[in-house]
Amino acid sequence: MWQLFAKDRERGERMAVEAAGIYFDYSKNRITDETLGLLLQLAGESGLRDHIDAMFRGDKINVSEKRAVLHVALRAPRGASILHDGQNVVPEVHAVLDKMAAFADRLRGGAWTGHTGKRIRNVINIGIGGSDLGPVMAYEALKHYSERAMTFRFVSNVDGTDFAEAVHDLDPAETLFIVSSKTFTTLETMTNAHTARDWLLAGLNGESAATAKHFVAVSTNAQEVAKFGIDTANMFGFWDWVGGRYSMDSAIGLSTMLAIGADNFHAMLSGFHAMDEHFATAPPDRNLPTLLGLLAIWNSNFLGASTVAVLPYAQYLKRFPAYLQQLTMESNGKHVTQDGERVNYETGPIYWGEPGTNGQHSFYQLIHQGTRLVPCDFIGLCQPLDPLGNQHDLLVANLIAQSEALAFGKTANEVRAEGVSPALVPHRTFEGNRPSNTILAERLTPQTLGALVALYEHSVFVQGTIWNIDSFDQWGVELGKALATQTAAEIAAPDEPKLRHDSSTNALIRRYRALREPRR
Repeated sequence: MWQLFAKDRERGERMAVEAAGIYFDYSKNRITDETLGLLLQLAGESGLRDHIDAMFRGDKINVSEKRAVLHVALRAPRGASILHDGQNVVPEVHAVLDKMAAFADRLRGGAWTGHTGKRIRNVINIGIGGSDLGPVMAYEALKHYSERAMTFRFVSNVDGTDFAEAVHDLDPAETLFIVSSKTFTTLETMTNAHTARDWLLAGLNGESAATAKHFVAVSTNAQEVAKFGIDTANMFGFWDWVGGRYSMDSAIGLSTMLAIGADNFHAMLSGFHAMDEHFATAPPDRNLPTLLGLLAIWNSNFLGASTVAVLPYAQYLKRFPAYLQQLTMESNGKHVTQDGERVNYETGPIYWGEPGTNGQHSFYQLIHQGTRLVPCDFIGLCQPLDPLGNQHDLLVANLIAQSEALAFGKTANEVRAEGVSPALVPHRTFEGNRPSNTILAERLTPQTLGALVALYEHSVFVQGTIWNIDSFDQWGVELGKALATQTAAEIAAPDEPKLRHDSSTNALIRRYRALREPRR
């Protein structure tokens, strides 16, 4: 990498692209112009252009489920036309957005009150997977813009501790639950929803009518929603062409809208749409998602990197790496092609990370001097939302310095020149030549967040296209869920069940049954 920069003094400026408020510097990758040209050729031969057009056109590109993939319609402006089975879905999308906005205005303004007439001050989103990770990430990312007189919490884990801690200090009379489940049958979500209803009614003298004033639903199953006790007028729908991990800008984002208001939510959608338009129209060699996806292919399939570290130098983005874990690994963690043939190459690198500068005092040691190649995505903002002295300058200085250190390292001769003893020279040497991308935006606004999420969404799409896999199904989550249903029945059996699992599973069930009750 040192040689590449020495040969081309303008490499840093030349290998950078800007769109939708996002500046993307990919110069610190182990690539030449020839490498990039060949990667772009690979994209062309993989039919990337046709796949992009097919997605925006509403073709059923989720082949295993025979569904369209139209999350781009969720942020299309009024008046746009995106077809699904010959029908323009954009008016439906905006009808739901309008319904969400009207509800948000009522609740935030105090017109919507709880069963006792008290104002709602606490909102708890109950969901799991995409119905949780997106809303949690967006709330944390946009907390600066949120209504601070209200408390927002999120429950996803079926572990009862998650719910107990979320409601520990709350008044049921002032609490609203959003239950997010497309089918309204998701095991973890509905278990927590029933627990929430029991908690609410216990605090409101068992008055079942209270449910309708303290619960709303994000679902498509009106029958189950009504059976639960929620007024279907307060049910916010979405569609089969929205995958869970692509749904934070749909009705799944109701908690986000309640927190930041309808105007800021629409600003976030405009950021999404700006990146969508860029992805759909920009030439491949100046296309941010295409370049990000191709570089991930290069680092994974050609350089052998098995992970990507996402390192936001922004505390508000602390949940962004966790959000990307689902987006990337649930999408591209596949072992067969779209035709059902076993792949003979690696797919789906592991995405992980923590905010800088915390990670510098944790795992950066391995990134700098370990034996594994870990490509990094550094994410930074040029203007702080909470300016405190020179702290933001120091934060960004660390971001820039880390990418420089990874790229160029420190040679043994440089270490010796500092007077370091010969025995310590190997320990103080940095090989460098470790790839990274740097993503900068002016300020963390709702628009910025939308554009950033869309950048990674479309990068995932690019990678899946190159690998010829279906990035939009998730069959891998089903087997464990199915087995858990059987295991739960065996655990709950009043008499010793007849177990027909392997010896390990049988022993674990028996041990748990023996120890689950506290000893007297």
